[in-house]
Amino acid sequence: MGDPAPDPGGTRQVPLRRTPQQARSKARLARVLQAAERVLVREGAQALTTTRIAAEAKVSVGSLYQYLPDRDAIVDALAAGYFARLEATMDDLVRGATQERWEDPVGVLIDTYAAIYRTEHGFRALWFGGGLTEQIRAADREHKRRMADGIRHILLALGLAHDDEALARACQAAVLAADALAQEAFRRDPDGDPGLLEEARLMLRGYLADVVARYG
Repeated sequence: MGDPAPDPGGTRQVPLRRTPQQARSKARLARVLQAAERVLVREGAQALTTTRIAAEAKVSVGSLYQYLPDRDAIVDALAAGYFARLEATMDDLVRGATQERWEDPVGVLIDTYAAIYRTEHGFRALWFGGGLTEQIRAADREHKRRMADGIRHILLALGLAHDDEALARACQAAVLAADALAQEAFRRDPDGDPGLLEEARLMLRGYLADVVARYG
């Protein structure tokens, strides 16, 4: 796979076979990825073939192949876009934490991401549809590392902890636990099972309170 292209929705880069340079080519690629997401939501990950996506986007297969040569490339590009939006939101939260005093940081984090998951139908369709590639799984590990780094920066911005390797490890554990609970909540209910989300809040408040006691 060739050079990555910037994703307009965030800081992460979308892996492509070739990076579009002209505005027209960039617009065509954006249209292709929008079409791919529509197919993903309506028909599932198994429908993400170059032929199907080209038909949905009303472009030739040859045109699509310049950037996304196969199903895995399409799936990887979609996942990179989703990760970018989630990470951009975390960046916004970190900035917010430097300017505001949150009484309930866990509530802010969970409520913010639950709202995103409710609208990101493609993300849920990809994650729950069994279409993940090995590249996505590797990218997901890096994504979780970035999210944990965001949690660490929020705790530091709020003056709740001192920075060290143990704090970074604790934030990684918090993200892994929150991710597992969020996935199960949205498997049960497209709007997120409210009872399970509340349990996630309670669990993470207790855990992060202990983290603050240890590293504050």
